Amino acid sequence: MRILSIASQKGGVGKTTTAMNLAYVLAERQRRVLLIDMDPQGGLTHYMGLDPYHLERSAYSLLVLEDATIGQVIKTVHSSLAFVPASSDLAGATLSKSQEHYPLHRLREKLRSTRIPFDYMIIDTPPALDLLTEVSLIAADEVIIPAQCHYLAVQGVRAVKEALVKIQSGGNPALRISGILPTMYDASSAHAQTILSEMHNLLDHELFQTVVPYDIHVMDAPYHGKPLVVDSPASPAALAYQALADEVLAAE
Repeated sequence: MRILSIASQKGGVGKTTTAMNLAYVLAERQRRVLLIDMDPQGGLTHYMGLDPYHLERSAYSLLVLEDATIGQVIKTVHSSLAFVPASSDLAGATLSKSQEHYPLHRLREKLRSTRIPFDYMIIDTPPALDLLTEVSLIAADEVIIPAQCHYLAVQGVRAVKEALVKIQSGGNPALRISGILPTMYDASSAHAQTILSEMHNLLDHELFQTVVPYDIHVMDAPYHGKPLVVDSPASPAALAYQALADEVLAAE
């Protein structure tokens, strides 16, 4: 089993889109996948047709209830894909930790001790390097870092890598970068071309070969309640996520 966190220091870089579409493609490739929403905003949870304000059990339960198990909180999407939703309670998780209501490694222990035979677990983290992201990184084997082709992209990647060093020196020394994923690339933009070139110069050995292009279909898919790879499978970004899955599977 491989546990991958999708992490970034900011929103709007394609983090949730990457988590959802990678999970769906891996499931299409006959891998058993668990998708976990650790973002209090509940983007993935809304995608799945659930209301984060009306959930009895969620990712929050795994953090604060010692006896809560994966089997008690998962929702089945189809035969190869299951989902752990986020609830609005996650927004109060930082307060709970300050009161020592749960240990940072609890999520890691529960994911690794489940008897449900998943091949992949993919964790969507909040759009910040906060406590919930830290918990998610402690739980993971690998991290995928989406980086929008924008002038702040390299600085954002550095921030995540600095956070990884802290996690590696503390709760999860085996954590590694699976890859940095350039997103929202506009081939017609000289600025985007320059940023992608800089990313190759500075981060080349860590970049995925896949580059996710800017694609209007990405914004349409949520309104249809489907992941991009199902809603518009022939769109440029959907094909990019198929290629990303190829790269992830090649590392098995």
